[in-house]
Amino acid sequence: MRRAFGSVRARAALAATLVVAVALVAAGTAVLLALRTDLTGRADSAADSAARRVATSLATGTAPDALDLDDDDQPVQVVDEDGRLLAATDDLRRISGTGTSAVEPVPAAAEDRDDDGAARGKVADTVEHSDGSATIEEDSADYRFAALEVEDTAYGELTVYAGSPRSAEQGAVSTALTAMLIGFPLLLVVVGTVTWLVTRRALRPVEGIRAEMAAITASQDLARRVPEPRTHDEVARLARTTNETLAALEASVERQRRFVADASHELRSPIASLRTQLEVGAAHPELLDVSGAVEDTVRLQELAADLLLLARLDAGERPGRARVDLAALVREELSQRTGDRHPVAVEVRGSAPVSGSRGQLARVLGNLVDNAQRHARTGVRVAVATEGERVLLTVADDGDGVPESERERIFERFVRLDDARSRDGGGAGLGLAIARDVAARHGGTLTVRAAPGGGALFALGLPADPDADRV
Repeated sequence: MRRAFGSVRARAALAATLVVAVALVAAGTAVLLALRTDLTGRADSAADSAARRVATSLATGTAPDALDLDDDDQPVQVVDEDGRLLAATDDLRRISGTGTSAVEPVPAAAEDRDDDGAARGKVADTVEHSDGSATIEEDSADYRFAALEVEDTAYGELTVYAGSPRSAEQGAVSTALTAMLIGFPLLLVVVGTVTWLVTRRALRPVEGIRAEMAAITASQDLARRVPEPRTHDEVARLARTTNETLAALEASVERQRRFVADASHELRSPIASLRTQLEVGAAHPELLDVSGAVEDTVRLQELAADLLLLARLDAGERPGRARVDLAALVREELSQRTGDRHPVAVEVRGSAPVSGSRGQLARVLGNLVDNAQRHARTGVRVAVATEGERVLLTVADDGDGVPESERERIFERFVRLDDARSRDGGGAGLGLAIARDVAARHGGTLTVRAAPGGGALFALGLPADPDADRV
């Protein structure tokens, strides 16, 4: 039971039923009140008409005992100012809701009459209404009574009470209420059932998505995709977003798998070489190649540092927000480089403030210069310039350049275009990948194009620090 009412279908059907129920109760109440008000108004009008007819007769001099009150449908009483019943409908057996409950009229005293029995009275303009009941012969019913005063008659001030039956009102209200009590529950059942069916049909694709996601989780097959409905609603967008997420997750997992495989492969070579040299040195100390062991150790250390930095970048590590003068950074880092095969020409003027991590930016510069040194023929050129709201760092060499079809591929991890070169002479293929990742996390870009004098030109664009003063 709890599971059934915990579903979206059940909650939607229950909510729709409750809303419709509240609306129906409100509408039904309003209809009944309007119907009762209208029928009560009609009963008041009928009672007013009867009371005014009798009052007019009294005002024109008709004696109370001479009135024609033989009307089985409308009980009438004529009461004087002392509360005595002077006239009443024939066969009136019981009455309530009027000025007196008496049903047997008493004759007016002779001394109450004037010499001029035909003196004219005055009918009041105001009519008062009340609810009551009466029994005429054997028939009892509820009535709406109108009370109308007649002044200055030969019998003093008289009050006429005339009733109009409420049977029509009661019958109409009872019929309407019965129809509502029967019709409303049926309508609520229809609304709940239709809502349940419509919601189930609308959510059927969601159940398909859920089932497929459960299957993907169980099988760990990220190549599978959830079904996409041929609609343009929220469910279809959910399916498309889910598939996009699965595609991104599959690519990330595949990228991680390749990364682990390539890293294992790259680590195997220096470790195996270092182990071989150490084993040879242990057996024959005179044959130990110390410089080769040191070189392999350094290479292993650099590769481990690259892998650690990539792992931090993949984990979403954000650079700091420190102010870094890129021009000063370039001058300082290049002044400390020794052992480069080719000279490095520096073109830096003034300052170029950016925001980020000084260590990561220095790493990018070192990777770009190392890459240029490996491919240059005679020299490398490094320049820093400010262009509008961006700072541009360029590193160019005069080597063979990068084919246009390979200019994006070289930024992939463990990619080296010169597969024939020895691994000892080149890097592991991580330098450019690290440089682009760092650039992206600093809000910048890293691209490659042909250098003006031949070779490759790598351009690092970073947002200028808006809070820094430029020189």
